Amino acid sequence: MKNFPWYNSYPAGTPHEINLYDHTSLIELFEKSVNQYRQRTAFENMGVGLTYDQVDKLSRDFAAFLQNDLGLQKGDRIAIQMPNLLQFPIAFFGALRAGLIVVNTNPLYTPREMEHQFKDSGAKAIVIVSNFAHSLEKVIAHTQIKHVVVTDLGDMLGGLKGAIVNFVVKNIKKMVPAYHLPGAIRFKEALKRGAGKNYAKPSVGVSDIAVLQYTGGTTGISKGAKLSHGNIIAHNSMIVEWFKPYMSKDGNDLIITAIPMYHIFALTVNGMLMFSTGVKNVMITNPRDIPAFCKELKKHKFTIITGVNTLFNGLLNNPDFRNIDFSYLKGAVGGGMAVQDVVAKRWQEVTGKPLVEGYGLSETSPVLCCNPLDGKHVMGTIGIPVPSTEVAIFDDNGNQLPQGESGEICARGPQVMSGYWEKDNEGVFFDNVWFRTGDIGFMNERGFFKIIDRKKDMIKVSGFNVFPNEIENVIAANPKVLEVAAIGVSDVKSGEVIKAFIVKRDESLTEEELKAYCHENLTNYKVPKYIEFRKELPKTNVGKILRRVLKEEQAAVA
Repeated sequence: MKNFPWYNSYPAGTPHEINLYDHTSLIELFEKSVNQYRQRTAFENMGVGLTYDQVDKLSRDFAAFLQNDLGLQKGDRIAIQMPNLLQFPIAFFGALRAGLIVVNTNPLYTPREMEHQFKDSGAKAIVIVSNFAHSLEKVIAHTQIKHVVVTDLGDMLGGLKGAIVNFVVKNIKKMVPAYHLPGAIRFKEALKRGAGKNYAKPSVGVSDIAVLQYTGGTTGISKGAKLSHGNIIAHNSMIVEWFKPYMSKDGNDLIITAIPMYHIFALTVNGMLMFSTGVKNVMITNPRDIPAFCKELKKHKFTIITGVNTLFNGLLNNPDFRNIDFSYLKGAVGGGMAVQDVVAKRWQEVTGKPLVEGYGLSETSPVLCCNPLDGKHVMGTIGIPVPSTEVAIFDDNGNQLPQGESGEICARGPQVMSGYWEKDNEGVFFDNVWFRTGDIGFMNERGFFKIIDRKKDMIKVSGFNVFPNEIENVIAANPKVLEVAAIGVSDVKSGEVIKAFIVKRDESLTEEELKAYCHENLTNYKVPKYIEFRKELPKTNVGKILRRVLKEEQAAVA
């Protein structure tokens, strides 16, 4: 590794090659963490915490219920569909302890999307929040799901608090549409049943699949990335070493988890990493409610926060955010989408701590690269490869390109999936080794990697390649712009031209003013021909702006 330019940029004390498989399964990793930190608080949500000991007992009871009452066997798939709640780690670890494969599912999926994922994975069971059970009702007959466990938002909050939350959600806010799922079992009842049954620890190894993480991939078709116990264990070993220099010696670290745990970033970084190192994890159920989110942040002496660019931007534009105590904060890590320079700079100004960008995909567990938090980060880049990981740039023919040249980012390492679930993996790897990310980028003179954009999002304007990220980064720097997305639209003369969708920060902003700003900062063919102002932009539940939806809308009216 000493021959790589990034070698000297690793956080101090970080080994560059590590012991990857120090556990035989995620079950063993879980058991070791529980035994080491049994009395600490592992997860907190809505002011209620669960200790490691409680997570151990409750997940054991859920595993026993899955094995005995439902008769599920090692390798069976179980879907978990819920936002950040205390129920998630109980269900997730319980499923792993039963030897099952977890299928993480976005609660905001449409019935069509749910049906595809459940049929493709062959899920036999599901744990779902009652708010979304009506969608399941519409498709369950077309799937292999035989067992349904339903939970309400407040089920694990206990006593009066839990009852009040459930009453308000159902009867005041009307957030639980009527549903009919005969035979469905309540989550708390499942735990009660499991408490009286024997639990049999399954024989699970590093090659066994732990998670099917569904992703659009590079083709836009929803596919399940097969992440084995070994993939996630190796990934955990890598990022434990990466974050170790920034962790407190007294075990008083606290991480804010605003990204939903069904997302691979939160699952393995906020979930597995922090659980395995004794860090308290505060789970935010609805991070889109920025005022409530700021109110929650004021309650905690948090040391690390992870999120996406739109979340950090939203926080920075709330006046209450500046009143939060950042004296314990060591830094913030952004992923899922590009962290815009203007957002990173404002974050540093307001908090006094860096907002650095990391990079990865569902197929890679996910982290491949990350910027260090010790001041050696390079803004606008995705950082350097984490230990025991190689990243390189290739052309379309599978030839590795020299430093400085742009091409497709490819990676190899023990955290990379073996392939997609029951799919033809033709073209997914170069030489059956290098995973093709579908992102275009290059390695700079310091060894830091920079993403230009998604290969499929590239816009061809009169023969010139234009990448939306560059356009968005420039426009986002305008102080009157809150959010921006850029796409290509058909044009008779140029083939494609750029259209920008803008959410204003300042209502005085005009199209003419913004175009003049773009002409000052972009060459002519990169200046948007069309500008459309909107109240909001389409986003995933994680907060990632959906260019795809904007493209579909434009195609429909063309």
